[in-house]
Amino acid sequence: MKSKHKASNEDASQASPKQALPSDASKLTSKHLHWGWWGLLVFLSLGIILEALHGFKVGAYLDVGNETRRLMWTLAHAHGTMLSLIHMAFALSLPHLSSMAQRKARRMSGCLIGASILMPGGFFLGGWVTYGGDPGLGIFLLPIGAFLLFMGVFGVASGLVKASH
Repeated sequence: MKSKHKASNEDASQASPKQALPSDASKLTSKHLHWGWWGLLVFLSLGIILEALHGFKVGAYLDVGNETRRLMWTLAHAHGTMLSLIHMAFALSLPHLSSMAQRKARRMSGCLIGASILMPGGFFLGGWVTYGGDPGLGIFLLPIGAFLLFMGVFGVASGLVKASH
């Protein structure tokens, strides 16, 4: 009796997604769960800071002449939060990718990490120094980050389609 129970436990542990993945994919899963949760903490904290600036009526944030700064920093917070959730979705999607997509997962990972730095960073830096109603030069990081996000998401989406066929 005990040996059957032990065998069924071994079968269950072999079927777990973490063990079914190659070690590289397992490391990527862990890496993106960390990126996701820590990023979520950072960008939710940024949101709390923005609410505090609003609540304490800080002129550098709320004055009419700083509308561009307020918009850029709000966009940095929103995009950072969204990208953190995308990291978690990527980590959970890894076991479901086609074998070809799993071999390209490191490239997708790099794209998502780059997007998570460049997109919120571009918005934040674009709001740090503004020129009238225009964002600062940091905004030029945004299209690069957006392209990286597109490539990472496209890689995951196509890898899932190939795996389902």
